[in-house]
Order: sequence, then C-alpha cells, then structure tokens
Amino acid sequence: MRKKVLSVLLCTAMAATMLTGCGGSSDDTTKDKATSGATSGATSEKASKAEVSDGGKVLNIRVWNEEFRDRVIAHYPGYKKTGKWTGQIGDVKVKWTQVANDDNAYQQALDQALLNQADAKADDKVDMFLVEADYALKYVNSDYTVDVVNDLGVSEDSLSNQYKYTQDIVRDSKGALKGSSWQACPAGMIYRRDIAKKVFGTDDPDKIQEIFSDWDAFKDAAAKLKDKGYLATASVNDAYRVFSNNVTSKWVEDGKINIDENIKTWVDMSKEMVDNKETSTYELWSSDWSKGFMKNGNVFAYFGPAWFFNFSMNAAKDGSVGKDGGWALCKGPQSFYWGGTWICGANGTDNSSLVKDIIEKMTTDESIMTDIVKKDNDFANNKAAMDKLSKDKSFKNSILGGQNPLPIFCDGIESIDLSNLSSYDQGCNEEFQNAMKDYFDGNADYDSALEQFYQAVETKYPELTH
Repeated sequence: MRKKVLSVLLCTAMAATMLTGCGGSSDDTTKDKATSGATSGATSEKASKAEVSDGGKVLNIRVWNEEFRDRVIAHYPGYKKTGKWTGQIGDVKVKWTQVANDDNAYQQALDQALLNQADAKADDKVDMFLVEADYALKYVNSDYTVDVVNDLGVSEDSLSNQYKYTQDIVRDSKGALKGSSWQACPAGMIYRRDIAKKVFGTDDPDKIQEIFSDWDAFKDAAAKLKDKGYLATASVNDAYRVFSNNVTSKWVEDGKINIDENIKTWVDMSKEMVDNKETSTYELWSSDWSKGFMKNGNVFAYFGPAWFFNFSMNAAKDGSVGKDGGWALCKGPQSFYWGGTWICGANGTDNSSLVKDIIEKMTTDESIMTDIVKKDNDFANNKAAMDKLSKDKSFKNSILGGQNPLPIFCDGIESIDLSNLSSYDQGCNEEFQNAMKDYFDGNADYDSALEQFYQAVETKYPELTH
C-alpha cells in the first residue's frame, strides 16, 4: 500500500510540475526548464523496470545547493573542474543542474526531468540526483530510482560500515537500497562559551549538559538566561527538530493528518518561552535569526549537526562567534538528527559504472570519509572512520574552540529512530511551523492556527483529511 500511495504522490507532483516553470538560482547555474506534452502514465510504464547502461558522454547530476558539488571537486579522484557547474571525469563531461529547494522548486524540476527520462536525448538523461530525508521515500518507493546493490553493483561489503539509519531512510518497501550518503547527521546543542561562563559559571560541555539535561531543566536555564539579558535560542524553530525527531507516531495515519503528542509539547513549551521573552519566532535562515551568530548578538544556543557549523554559523565572517572559536557542543535535552543528503542513481542512466564509482568512493571509502571530516568539519557515514577520529586527541574543531565534537555525535547517533518517518514530513513540518507562528505571536488562538495548518496541508496533499 505504501508503495502505491507514494507512486501516486510522485506522479501527481510530476503532473503538477508540467504547469510550472522552474529555474536555477545562479546566473551560471544550468537552468532547468519544465516542458509540457509528456504523460505521466506513459513515462511511468517505461520506467517500471530498472534500466542502466554505460557509454554516456555526459554525467547529469541534479542538486539544490553547492554542497555535494564541492565535496566531489575536493575529494573524488580524477575530477577536473571546467566551470562553476561543469567538470570532467575521464572522457565524460559532468553537468550539474542546481534548482533551489525554496517553494518545492527542486522537487518539481526533478520530477519533470524524471518524467521525461525515457524520451530524453542521451546527453540530457538524469544520471544522479540528491534527496533529503524529509522526502526521500517519495523517490525511494518509485521506479525512478535504481537499486544501489543489484542494479549498480555496489557491493554489500563496501556498505557495511555505514550507519544503519542512513540506509533505512533509502530502503524501499521491498528492502532494496535506493540511495547512499557520505554523511550522517546526529545533532546536539551548540552554545556560546562566553555567555555560559557569565550565566552558569562554566563553559565545560559536561557541566552545561547537566544544566540542560532535559526539557524541564532547559526551561529553568532559559529563565536564568533571560534574567541576564540573553535569549535561550534565536527562535522556537531551533528546537523544533529535536521534538519532531522524537515522535511516537507519523504525521499521517491511515490517510488522516496526525499531530503527535511530542509536537504538541513543543507548541506548549514554545508559547511559554515566547510569552516569557526567552526566545523569538524568527524563521530559520532569516537575517534576524542569524544575528545570534555574531558576537554582538544575545543568543545562547542553536541546535544542529556537524554541517551546521560551516554552512550556517557565519564562522568565516569577521565579528562572528565561530571565527574565534566561541562555541561549544553538548548533547542537550534529547538526542536527534537533522538533515542529510542521499545520492540516488536515476533509472535510465547511461553512466552506471561512473555512478557506481562515485557512490562507492564518496560514501564508502574510509580514507575519503576521513578526509571529508578533517577538511570540511562534516560527520562521515563511516563507523570506522568516526570511531578513530572520536578517539583522536589531536582532532579538534576550531569553531568549537578546539573541542572534538565526534564523541558526542557518535554517542547520539545510536539512538536515532526512523520508524515514524513518512513521505509527508517536509510539507507537514513546514506548514505546522508556519501556522503556529501566528499563535506564538498572539495573532491567532491555537485552534485557528491549527485549522490554518490543516487547510495548508490538505491543499498541498489533496488525498489527506483530518
């Protein structure tokens, strides 16, 4: 049943995309243009069996940002950069197509390309594309992704060091592995050392962890921070992922929208903290939310994984806390994970051997995994590499003032539970946070905000009810 529903969702999204034009976000990004005239039924029928071949002259890779491209440029042997969005591997030209995630544009453009895959010219066929956890199942449980092991030939042995949860996310309903990732994303509470010393008398991660050991302790500490003129977090949305990753039920149960008790707990805590002026309601990634990364900001903590350090905290910017190593890491009230990127081989690729080699080298090679951690501050999807580096006293993170964050991440990764993941997570998470903002700000009561959420989700997913 799950596969049938997800296949319908994918086809629905693809059909909708035929009416929507999408483009990249950079001038020299290869821009994607949606075309009309294809029929989802015919293309789905052609894509019903995995078809991979070799000999293609162009390797087409679909992405939403620069992260994976940068990883390939820096770490894949033999890659030659020929332009911002082009490269060369041996005799094969590499062409990157970037469409931003905003307003679901990446998925819409990708859906259209996959819909047209069977009829596309050889040089235009999608060979690889990336997915995130929040919508991975949509593609994993479709015929537009290929089995990494049985179709591409990646060996089970080479995948054995990966963390189980990273494989669970991309296993289809029949157990086939439909993707692979170079990173794992256990996360924690990232806090300012100077504020910790002023308010709590210490910046030691073990002692700060005791102070923030659970959510009741977190609220008590937030009150102390407020009394000294500091916000506990930049926004209620900073803690949201910690709660949503620890739910005991799915967003959708038997076709009905379901709000887990842990999500309701986040609402109650967030409303109390906003009313007490212990946090704000800024949107993640907004300029107001980002002010806390600077020394003249007044935010004590953010929640995030390893990628958060480099991609989000303005660590290279003059005046930032991170540039001078002013942050530290502890587990926080609960273990959780946030994000991650998975590489999927596209059904119909004419570069299967190259796709296989990129997946093997970028997601299973221990030396490359170790190099990624050391040079990019990422957390690699390789148990052997992470175990070694977590015990390496010489390994330090400059943003964290020389702290090695890997022991904390390694400890938290074992508790990651994906049993309540669903294909609706991205839409439900985004719409719920959007709707609750009016409630937190006092512009709507809870029931009105909840109705706004239901309407938004049912508009996005017409097959759902509440």
